Amino acid sequence: MFSFVVARPLPPGGGEGAPASAGPGRRRRGAAVGKARKEVAAPAPQGKPKSGRVWKDPRKRKRFSHMIQDKPLHSSWERKMKERQEKKAVKDFARHLEEQKQRQREEKKQRREENLRRRLENERKAEIVQVIRNPLKLKRAKKKQLRRIEKRDTLSLLQKHQAQRKAAKE
Repeated sequence: MFSFVVARPLPPGGGEGAPASAGPGRRRRGAAVGKARKEVAAPAPQGKPKSGRVWKDPRKRKRFSHMIQDKPLHSSWERKMKERQEKKAVKDFARHLEEQKQRQREEKKQRREENLRRRLENERKAEIVQVIRNPLKLKRAKKKQLRRIEKRDTLSLLQKHQAQRKAAKE
């Protein structure tokens, strides 16, 4: 993370070539004869940021205003309006399909209720009914027979029988 640099003072004579006190056969290590040495100034090491967020490098980060914007990302007004109309059409179509399903469900439910009502009505018409006028018969009846007995509105049935009796007498 940290890099330490040891700074040495330059020798007299500007650091070019060999020092004046050195003999003709002695050469300084790392220095080429007759070539100027280039000094690279390394930037001072950065410490740990106070926030503790070491992954955020402020030198590399750019402001949003300096970021390059892609031109194709900006769609034209006509294209936006076209996409909006397409979305609206899709939503309308989806709502229409949903309403149609709901309507079909309601119709099916009504048909089912109507069929059930008609079936019960037909069963009642097809029943063989015997009117019990004497309540003592109920007391004498067995348990199994009592389970099969049901109460009905017999007024219409009595009127029907009376009409049949009159027709039979004539």
